[in-house]
Amino acid sequence: MSVVLTISAVAAILYVLWTLLLRWQHAQNARRWNCGSIPHYPGDWLGTNTLKEALRYDKDRNLPYLSRHRIEKMSASQNRYTTTFQFRQLGQDIILTCEPKNVQAVLAHQFKDFELGTPRRNAFHSLLGNGIFTADGEYWTRSRGLLRPQFTRDQISDLDLEERHVQQAMRLMPVDATGWTEPTDIQTIFFRLTLDSATEFLFGESVESQAAALRSGSKTQDDFATQFDRGQWYAAQRARFEKIYWIVNNKESREVENFVHAYVDRFVDAALNMDAEKKPSHYVFLHALAEMTRDPVELRSQLLNILLAGRDTTASLLSWCVLLLARHPEQYARLRAAVVEEFGSYASPKEITFAGLKGCKPLQNVLNETLRLYSIVPGNRRIAVKNTTIPTGGGPNGTDPVYVKKGQAVFYSTFVMHRRPDLWGADADEFRPERWESRKPGWEYLPFNGGPRICIGQQFALTEAGYVMVRLLQRFDQIEGVGKTAEGEIAMAVSLTNAPGDNVTVRLHEGN
Repeated sequence: MSVVLTISAVAAILYVLWTLLLRWQHAQNARRWNCGSIPHYPGDWLGTNTLKEALRYDKDRNLPYLSRHRIEKMSASQNRYTTTFQFRQLGQDIILTCEPKNVQAVLAHQFKDFELGTPRRNAFHSLLGNGIFTADGEYWTRSRGLLRPQFTRDQISDLDLEERHVQQAMRLMPVDATGWTEPTDIQTIFFRLTLDSATEFLFGESVESQAAALRSGSKTQDDFATQFDRGQWYAAQRARFEKIYWIVNNKESREVENFVHAYVDRFVDAALNMDAEKKPSHYVFLHALAEMTRDPVELRSQLLNILLAGRDTTASLLSWCVLLLARHPEQYARLRAAVVEEFGSYASPKEITFAGLKGCKPLQNVLNETLRLYSIVPGNRRIAVKNTTIPTGGGPNGTDPVYVKKGQAVFYSTFVMHRRPDLWGADADEFRPERWESRKPGWEYLPFNGGPRICIGQQFALTEAGYVMVRLLQRFDQIEGVGKTAEGEIAMAVSLTNAPGDNVTVRLHEGN
């Protein structure tokens, strides 16, 4: 027994000495690199209070506001606007920032100092596999090399494909004798539309979820969407619990992931075994990717990663856009006038092209303003792969560099950064598309991330969202919000993306 106690005592002493040595080394590094200390968010030694706080905000469906709340609390305690500070969560010291210089350093200037890290892989891997949104290092470089050629202008501007699915969506919005639709949850329509178009683009075959909805009663085609959404919910919960992510996993999560994988594997197997002469003449993402890799697991993983971005990003953007326009009908009328002038009426449209959508300034202003207020990814983080720094936030005035230890996370809130009054004006919380008339944003605006990991599908998302909005505006000349869409606090449902937390229910009037 005495031997065990002796070994335990020696181990404890060695641990304390090692901890003290590390602290001394970090202090020396910070001094050598002229770093200043940063404020600490109040909490217990383990950081359970911050986790409880996050879970409470998530339950109340306003999680992106948590970072703003913490910044306001720290600013009050420091008697200055505090854009960078440290908080503790489940034993991990995390730096939170909403400072563009710091975000630029992490994502671009010091890109090699940071990675997604193990927490991201732990949260997402069982659903998405090893793909572009979970990989680091050489595998990420390989993934990006595989995927980038699939997002050329020619591939993302197939608007004929989009039109077929838009017409299905329009059939879900019939009008009565007065020209008005019934109160319609347009968010559900958008998520079905983008799922159908994304699966046709990626797999060569649409899941036809809108056709199932039109048949009213058939649920079969909705199974994949339901299971994929549930899988994302589990992934988001694992991300909240950091190192103890595994407590979220259960029988249902495994069944969901198995269903999603089996569904996509069916398309992968068909592509790998397809005769060359049977391949369709039009572009199919999976078929092009299968010419670059024959690994079925890699193909499935990349498809799921891109499906997440291609479907959820665009559907969320469209939902936020319509919600904001429903609350600002004068903006809807102004945008519709510009769209009809540029692209014609619904019955007699002029040609709608990639270049035309990109060049329609009023449309781009509305999309930019929507993404500013409601970032599809309202916050993100990176893990330091070595001892390093970020440029600002330390010292008594918050202007000194900040020391970042190897393994430490830096969380950046685009939601807060996009709404900072000192960057965007006193009306930063207001929906005002006109602010984009002369603005050329820098790192204070990051709807699609930045640096080497900037979203390769951003033009795909903006083209699809722009096209759907043009067709909607061509058909309907008035919009009315119904219920929570019209007034009250706006809830946010944050899983792997940020979408309206309540149905986006509107009435639309068909124009001439």
